[in-house]
Order: sequence, then C-alpha cells, then structure tokens
Amino acid sequence: MKTWKALLCLFVVGLLAAVGTSQVGGQTKAPPTQSAAPTSSQGAVLDAALLHPATLQAKAPESYQVKFTTTKGNFVVKVTRTWAPLGADRFYNLVQHHFFDGASFFRVLPGFVVQFGLSAYPQVSQAWQSATIKDDPVKQSNRRGYLTFATGGANTRTTQVFINLGDNSRLDTMGFSPFGEVLQGLNVVEQLYSGYGEGAPQGRGPRQDLIGARGKAYLDNDFPKLDSIKTATLIVPEGGPAPAPTKAPAKAPAKKSS
Repeated sequence: MKTWKALLCLFVVGLLAAVGTSQVGGQTKAPPTQSAAPTSSQGAVLDAALLHPATLQAKAPESYQVKFTTTKGNFVVKVTRTWAPLGADRFYNLVQHHFFDGASFFRVLPGFVVQFGLSAYPQVSQAWQSATIKDDPVKQSNRRGYLTFATGGANTRTTQVFINLGDNSRLDTMGFSPFGEVLQGLNVVEQLYSGYGEGAPQGRGPRQDLIGARGKAYLDNDFPKLDSIKTATLIVPEGGPAPAPTKAPAKAPAKKSS
C-alpha cells in the first residue's frame, strides 16, 4: 500500500509541477528560447503540418491500430473511439503525421506507467504546448496495458500519453480517460529501459522542460540508454478511411541566432 501511494504521488506531482516551469497537458512548457533542431543523424526531417496543430483535426475511425517500432522491439495498440472520442482523434492525427517518430520513452516506472509524447523536435513541442483538448468522460479503467493521455489539470491534454503497467484504477477518479490498449507486444513495453527513474524534481531522470527545450539531442546526450520510437504507423481498418497523403518532409528549421 505504501509503495502504491508513493508511486501515485510521484505520478501526480510529475504531471502538475516542474522546477521553474508550468505544465500543460501533462507536459512541461518549454522555455521561450530553444536550442537548434536535432541533427540529420537523428532523423532531421519532419512533417511540416506538425508546426500547425490547429490544422490537424481529422476524425478517427471508430477503431484503428497503430504499430510502434521501437529500439526494444515492436508493439501494437488498438484504439476504440467510443472510449474517449477526443483523445482517439488527437492520437490519430499525431500518428498520421508522424509526431511520435524519434520520440523517447522518457518516464518508465516498472509496475506503474510508461510515458512518452514529447517530440524529438523542440519547435514541434513548442507548437503543441498550448494545443489542448477537452477531457473525455472516463468510460474505461486504467488497467494494465491501457493507453491514456497525461494531463496537468482539467481540459489540458496535448500530446503526452502513458501506458499503464499495472492496475492503476485509482487514476479513474482523477479524470484520466483511457482511449486504447496494447493489443500485441506488452512484454516489449514492460522491457523498456527504466534505469533512470523519475525525473526532476523527484529524481534524477529526464526533465520534461529540457526535453521540450532541446528535444532528442538532450536525451541522447544525458540519457543515452533510453529506448525510443523509430516509427509509429497507422494500420488502416478494412473499410476505413485511408490516411491522408503526407507531404514531402521538410528539414526541421534551426533556431536563428540572435
């Protein structure tokens, strides 16, 4: 019981507070300034549409799957729109435009959660930090293997997602609304590198504000053992809408020096 309470406390504090920053949607806002974009060795191309969140409003199919190819192995998630329509739509648009490609699993607490959804590109994180969606009613419980958006308070979901690694049903009453579940490869998810532990201010793991400010370069330099997402790809259901054609990727713009 003490272990559960400690983990729950860390989870809530990690979502609602960070040193010298404020949080939106379960992620920490990046400072006003940011470093240059990741180098080409880190996959320095991105879908330019990601810089304009307001344009990504496609309605998701009633059910769809996403294949995650990661540095640890592959897993597949199934999203059911009726569980949490707004969350399912947001996740669909993010995957469709390759938001998660290159992103790291920056918060892995065995038996509790795996958290991801901060972009590899600082300018993308900055674009999405205020692109909030309203809460969905909680229709499913936060059981092992279920996916849920992180939040920093009411109606603040943006891009961060966590996968429950245990029975976290106590999160249900806090408004965390699952929108999908791991269909295949939960064993891969449970093997993601967890050695760095909780981030600041509770621990010495990755800081969300610095991920937002520096992107993948910060994690590769300071936390090189973290596992990451190579690609997250939509599996279109039979009879469902095909993904929108993706424009030729543009090189990620670097911040101009002042």
